[in-house]
Amino acid sequence: MWRRMVLAVIGKLETGRIEFVEENGSTAIGEPDAERQTSVVVHDQRAWRRMLKGSTGMAEGYMLGEWDCDDLVTLATIAGENLGQLDRLRRRFRFLLWPMQRIGFLMPRTTRSRGKRQIAAHYDLGNELFSLFLDESMNYSSAVYRGGPEETLEQAQIAKMDQIADQLELGPDVHLLEIGTGWGGLSIHLARASGCRITTTTISGEQAELARERIEREGLSDRIEVIEVDYRDLTGKFDRLVSIEMIEAVGWRDFPTYFRKCSELLEPDGSMLLQAITIDDDAYEREKASRSFISRYVFPGGCLPSMAEIRRCLGTVSDLTIAWSDELRIDYARTLAEWRARFNAVTSRLEELGYDEPFRRMWVLYLTVAEGGFRSGRNSDFQLLLAKPQSRSLIQLAGKAPAGTSSGISPK
Repeated sequence: MWRRMVLAVIGKLETGRIEFVEENGSTAIGEPDAERQTSVVVHDQRAWRRMLKGSTGMAEGYMLGEWDCDDLVTLATIAGENLGQLDRLRRRFRFLLWPMQRIGFLMPRTTRSRGKRQIAAHYDLGNELFSLFLDESMNYSSAVYRGGPEETLEQAQIAKMDQIADQLELGPDVHLLEIGTGWGGLSIHLARASGCRITTTTISGEQAELARERIEREGLSDRIEVIEVDYRDLTGKFDRLVSIEMIEAVGWRDFPTYFRKCSELLEPDGSMLLQAITIDDDAYEREKASRSFISRYVFPGGCLPSMAEIRRCLGTVSDLTIAWSDELRIDYARTLAEWRARFNAVTSRLEELGYDEPFRRMWVLYLTVAEGGFRSGRNSDFQLLLAKPQSRSLIQLAGKAPAGTSSGISPK
C-alpha cells in the first residue's frame, strides 16, 4: 500500500528519471530519455512508508540502510527540480501524516539557551571531524571559484576571503565585528592580510577554544578577540561587520531581530558583508513551516531565508542598503562536492573517532542533498554588501564588483 501511495504522487516527474529496483522487479518514473537518470535499490519495504514523511523519512531509511542509490547527487538534483511533487505528497496524505507534521508548524523560537544547544548539536560534534574534510583554513562555507577546473578548494577559499576583504575595504584603522567565528579561519586571514582589529563571537564552545588556539599560534592575539556572546547581546559600534552563513541558524521569527541588531552595531558610515544560503522565494513559507531532514538531523532549528525575506527585513527594520551582490550557487555545489569527496576518503578515520555507520551515511546524504539543492536551483548562496546611509564609500563599493557579479545601488 505504501509503495502505491508514494508512486501515485511522484510518478509523473517533470524532469529526470528514477528507477526503483526491488527483489521482485523494478519500476521507473519519468521520461526514458531524461537527461538526469538514477537508480534506487530498495532493500526493505519499510522504506516506502518512511517516504511519506518527506525528506526526514527518506533520510531515516537511508541512514538505516533500507535503500541505496547509484548516484545520490543526481537523485537529490531531481528531487530539487520536482519538489512541488513531493510537497503535494504530504498534502495529499495529510490525514495520515498530521501527527508527524504538526510539530513542524509549531517550530519553537530560537531563544538564547535553545540556540546554544542547537549550535552545539552540530558544531560541537568534534573539531577533528570537521578538520577531516574542510580546507586548511577550516572555512565551513561556500568557496568562490574564480580560476579554472584545476583550482583547489584551498585556493577558492582564499579567493572568497580576499573578496570579503576587498568589499569591506579593511585596513589597520578598521574595527571589524564578525558574527559567527567558525574556527577562526576568516578572522586570521583578514587580520593578517589587512592589519584590521577584529572582535569575533560564537556560541560554540569547541569552536571558540580552537579559534583562540589558532589565533595565538599565528601571533594575532593582539588583533583578534574571541568572545562567546549571543548576537542579540552584542554592544558597541563597529566600522565593519561580517557574518558568513550564520543567519541560517537565527530562526525565521528572528530574521528581523538579526538585521535590526546588525544595523545598530554599525557606525553611521559602516558596512556589512553578509553571506547567506537562501531558499527559492516561492518555497520560503514551506521552509518556515516544515521540519526537513537537515533541520531535524543536521542543523536543528535551522531555517533558510529567501532573498525576498532579506530585502523585506532590510527595508522594514534597518537602514542598510544592498550595494553589491555575488551569487555563489554553482560555487557552493562545487564546494560541497569537494567536501563529500574528502569525507568519503576518510571512512576509516571516522570509525577510529567513534562515528558509526548510520552517522556516516547521514553525513554523506546531508552533503549530497545540499549539493543537489544548489544544482537544481532550489537553493542558492549570496554575498551581499550592505551599506549604511552615510557610508563614504557606498558608490565606490558598488562599482567594485568582480566579473560575473551584480553591482550598483539596490533598493532595500
